[in-house]
Amino acid sequence: MNYKTIINIIGTALIILSIFMLLSVFVSILNHSSDTFALGLSFFLTLFSGTVMLSITKQYTHEELMYREAFMTVTFTWIVITFFGCLPYIFTGSVVSFTDAFFESMSGFTTTGASIFMDVEKLPAGLLFWRSMTQWIGGMGIIVFALAILPIMGTGGMQLFKAEVPGITVDKLRPSIIGTAKALWFIYIGITGIIVVLYYFGGMDIYDAFCHAFTTISTGGFSTKNASIAHFNNPLLDYISSLGMFLGGINFALYFYLLKGTIRKFFKNAEFRFYCCIITITVILITIDLWLYVYSSFSDSLRYAIFQVVSMMTTTGYATANYLNWSAFSQLILLIIMFFGGMTGSTGGGIKHVRIYLMIKQIYREFYQLIHPRAVLVLKLDEKILTKELLGSIWGFVFLAIFVCIIASIAMTSTGVDLITSVSTVISTMNNVGPAMGEAGPVGNYSSIPIAGKWILIFCMLVGRLEYYTVLILVTPAFWKK
Repeated sequence: MNYKTIINIIGTALIILSIFMLLSVFVSILNHSSDTFALGLSFFLTLFSGTVMLSITKQYTHEELMYREAFMTVTFTWIVITFFGCLPYIFTGSVVSFTDAFFESMSGFTTTGASIFMDVEKLPAGLLFWRSMTQWIGGMGIIVFALAILPIMGTGGMQLFKAEVPGITVDKLRPSIIGTAKALWFIYIGITGIIVVLYYFGGMDIYDAFCHAFTTISTGGFSTKNASIAHFNNPLLDYISSLGMFLGGINFALYFYLLKGTIRKFFKNAEFRFYCCIITITVILITIDLWLYVYSSFSDSLRYAIFQVVSMMTTTGYATANYLNWSAFSQLILLIIMFFGGMTGSTGGGIKHVRIYLMIKQIYREFYQLIHPRAVLVLKLDEKILTKELLGSIWGFVFLAIFVCIIASIAMTSTGVDLITSVSTVISTMNNVGPAMGEAGPVGNYSSIPIAGKWILIFCMLVGRLEYYTVLILVTPAFWKK
């Protein structure tokens, strides 16, 4: 195991992280906030630690990484940046324990949006900006950012990319993986800028517009307001936010094709069509249910249904209504679509639509062959023939997700948390959604979860963000054998 190269890459990630911290220091100064020193100290410690790591391993910069090292690098990079990312919470005295600080930081970087803060509006401006920034960084990934700006990553770049951006396939948009990372971040920054402008002209001040744009495109869900987007009570902002979350849930590779003028490839994409179809069906069902039993106005029913469906489907976790007051029918649908998540290659969490789409197609094929046993059916995705190995890996992934969910839920109940809260918080954090049911609903938070329960949920956030295999492979005996 090439530990020195791993340390070198982690050091690089810390230096990049410190630059983002410095932006929060400037925001604190501009807003005459009380957290300038705390953010400055966090910046210095992060920069110093990263510099030390680089200086003692500089001769290993161009060492090649194999897949084992890539998995370890990505997992430990996320753990280390989460640790340094929680320093501002500790130094400002905003949290009562290291566990709470680490939980909030992990929730930020994994774009989960689960919070332990009872009153976020009391937090200083710089810290709130940093809180939103962690989700924006985590949305695309710190390793992808490093690949985009630092070609010194060497020949292990593709392995790192696959480990941090897992999925069925990783399409290279450019001839090199560095070019692909640059293209992704260019698109990501561009859409963020568009959302900032829309929020600003929709009624937010420039500070809130930036903070919410960061957490919208990253499908993170942190807000500067206790009531989330509901605070603004503005239908236009609701629809702008819904659009931003919807865009965050789309495969970013499709935006690249759109920019190149291949519009047909964008709208003909099977996963995109399935994504739009599921959103449309669930919006219709919940709108009808709300119109019949909750709201007297059809326009209000449609507005709240669109927002909450897109928020849950893309695993953002914003709220404009307390959906725990809705019918059991609507609540169950919202709980189910947490598993769907966004598209492969998006900032959304969850199982991903393409996996569910292919499972449905495979089930249909099994039914068809029971009726026509001699028929030979080939499964395709966008004209690409799918192998049995690929289909088997999808079922394996889904089984692993369910298995982790069951074990984590059992572990949560052992900490004394009630059944509804235990199961829903595990589902929510595994799929990087944020709000759950029970005590951690849209008007609640995770502050009442016991310390042991918070560490279980921290683990769920990490494995969910890196799609299980990248993290869990480290605990298999075969991983450590030469």
